[in-house]
Amino acid sequence: MGERSSPSELLPGTLDLLILRTLVPGRMHGYGIAQRLKDVSDEVLLVGESSLYPALQRLLLNGWVKAEWGASESNRRARYYTLTASGRKQLTIEREQFSRMITAIHKVLEMA
Repeated sequence: MGERSSPSELLPGTLDLLILRTLVPGRMHGYGIAQRLKDVSDEVLLVGESSLYPALQRLLLNGWVKAEWGASESNRRARYYTLTASGRKQLTIEREQFSRMITAIHKVLEMA
């Protein structure tokens, strides 16, 4: 296994971007979001509750996700998050900003 990244090591705003992208296919509860990020990143992105839930709250307050209570796979009460129309627009904006940032970082790393 390679290096692991905690949310505090991510570029500012990256966690919000990753959560928004994870919700594109449909609603998920917090634990499911964290698991999906872990699985897709080959266990590099490990997002704990202390980072995930404040980020989800921030996304809720911005109107980029909505939440509703439901039963989880294990029949426990869970809060499910869904991407809103404005969240989809924000995802597009954040992806473009992130791409510009990565390009700029790459240029610095590759300078002669």
